[in-house]
Amino acid sequence: MNRMGMIDRGVTYLFLTVLGLLLAAPFVYMISMALSSDATSAQLTFTFIPREFEFGNFVRVFTSRLNFGRFLWNSLILVFFAVIGQVFVSSLVAYAFARLRAPGKEVIFILLLSTLMIPAEVTLIPQFVLFSKLGWVNTLLPIIVPNFFGGAYNIFLLRQFITRIPVELDEAAQIDGLNYFGIYARIIVPLIFPALVAVAIFTFVWNWGAFFGPLIYINDVEKMPLALGVQILSATNSAGQIPPWNLVMVGALILTVPMILVYFFGQRFMDQFSLTGGSVGVK
Repeated sequence: MNRMGMIDRGVTYLFLTVLGLLLAAPFVYMISMALSSDATSAQLTFTFIPREFEFGNFVRVFTSRLNFGRFLWNSLILVFFAVIGQVFVSSLVAYAFARLRAPGKEVIFILLLSTLMIPAEVTLIPQFVLFSKLGWVNTLLPIIVPNFFGGAYNIFLLRQFITRIPVELDEAAQIDGLNYFGIYARIIVPLIFPALVAVAIFTFVWNWGAFFGPLIYINDVEKMPLALGVQILSATNSAGQIPPWNLVMVGALILTVPMILVYFFGQRFMDQFSLTGGSVGVK
């Protein structure tokens, strides 16, 4: 590598390092606030670099009267069923659109994609009325159940991935006696595994930090997920009092760190997804 190339690379790494530090600064400050004492929190004398290490805050937030552990459990239930529903149903519907022959299939697929252009606010009131008639208000069902109908974006993504798999594999499997579901389970799913992980990560991040949906449908504090729990924690103070920002930041860390870890451990599959056809056009 010549001298100019080394200088260009050094400048690029320096720029990316500075940019990364700037982007990480709010997260570092949040950690410093989470490790602060009650006195520091009451006086709002936080520092960017932690000077206190009150690790007991991470225990206190679960022993407070709000039962923060319940918020965490509700979020775990929500994301578990949401990920299962989206991954299974979206992949199954995508397989049908990519492989099965049916009259009007292309028209149905276009109608499916057209739903992406409908703002969520347009269907908010009809959905609320529907779930109210079903008796699902004040439960997690209005947030969980729609995932078992798939998502238009995820179906499109997986369909485009499946169309890149040679049809000859399906024909060979049919000769061996596999039916359509057997082909899906034993051939398609293993080959699109990176795409399925990508869909799972997208679904996890979206539902783990869900705020607006639970705010609309859930009234009982005991049934609220983590995002609403953090908001309630920041508001649990009498008039004129300062919220316990150290405990609020502990809750914010609990809300943020799992999303970072999921992406970190799933990055390898995300890279495979990008390299093997994550960004493709309509066939």
